[in-house]
Amino acid sequence: MNIAFLLNEFPSLSETFILNQIAGLIDAGHQVDLYARNAQAASKVHPLVEKHRLSDRVHYHPHIPANYLIRYLKAIWLILIWIWSAPIATVKTLNFRKFGRHATSLKLFYRSIAFIRQGCPAYDVIMCHFGPMGLIALDLKTAGVTNGKICVAFHGLDLSAHLQTEGKDVYESLFANGDLLLPISHFWKKRLIELGCDPEKIQVHRMGIAVERFAFEPRSLQNNGTIRLISVARLVEKKGIEYSIRALREVVKQYPNIEYTVVGDGPLMSDLAELVQALELNDIVRLLGWQRQDEVIKLLSASHILLAPSVTSQNGDMEGIPVVLMEAMAAGLPVISTWHSGIPELIRQGHSGFLVPERDSSELARQIIALIQQPESWSQVGQNARSAVAKDFEVSQLNKHFSNTLLELAR
Repeated sequence: MNIAFLLNEFPSLSETFILNQIAGLIDAGHQVDLYARNAQAASKVHPLVEKHRLSDRVHYHPHIPANYLIRYLKAIWLILIWIWSAPIATVKTLNFRKFGRHATSLKLFYRSIAFIRQGCPAYDVIMCHFGPMGLIALDLKTAGVTNGKICVAFHGLDLSAHLQTEGKDVYESLFANGDLLLPISHFWKKRLIELGCDPEKIQVHRMGIAVERFAFEPRSLQNNGTIRLISVARLVEKKGIEYSIRALREVVKQYPNIEYTVVGDGPLMSDLAELVQALELNDIVRLLGWQRQDEVIKLLSASHILLAPSVTSQNGDMEGIPVVLMEAMAAGLPVISTWHSGIPELIRQGHSGFLVPERDSSELARQIIALIQQPESWSQVGQNARSAVAKDFEVSQLNKHFSNTLLELAR
């Protein structure tokens, strides 16, 4: 089976769930091509990119200049080069009346170049992650730049904040002409149905992890030892790291021998650093920035409790089910998260982890303290957590199911 992945950018260090899916399809013997914009050069590359030589499979579209005058001038040059290779498809991508902003912004035309360079290939399936990418795939197919059944995975942002900016009917054409929609949770399946999508076109498909990569280690606390908390997240509002830092201000009053490590980077890094300073937690909180996955695994192994206090952002942005929760639970870490999005579909309250209300640093502090006071429960909670991940979020099983799903779709 020939499969095209239409991605926003490649490689993306934070989207390991997509890399796992691509690797699974390649391991199953499928031909996979990637279409994306080139990500900024990164000092760290995910091991799967190197192992499967994914950089040899990616086709990049030309850089789209932010300046519209330069964008249009560059487009004229590109048209002169490529119109002879696919004259009809090239002209169709510029149909402003049919494709609206995708055409007027020239984004559809620029994205089409990567396919035109390859001879406008047809695929059994065009796989897209996030709803807006599915809309672009639909337009590329309509313009004749490529062909194939369109499958779209929805994660959270695309069914929350994106609807506030683009309107609740933004996916109307995708609901009508897309072939299969894969929300990552029942929470988001319900949202798709509420928006008017035919339930027959929807299947819940989880994102998962390779459980065997995370050695199970029962957590315990040495007498008067340091209590090590950790969060792994992109530093944006919906990750809620502000609230875990504020909660630590209360926890440290009872447990001064505590250490909180935050792994990740993002636009809120400087704001969080200022908050740490303002709360006089410099000796407690470490903001490490991004780390490779093998480095993250080591940090998780050395920690006692993981905090993932996800919230709904002011712009409506919401999580899917954070992969880091699965990783921590597989490693035996007790986790504390929030009643948010599909997270309760992973964490069974009080059994495989703990949930608190969003934006409630006081309740989060109370739960942290309660867990610290019951270290004898850590091992059993960790075992329950690993079992939950292995049952429903093991990536090898999910990839087998995903491969079969695409095979069925392509028939």
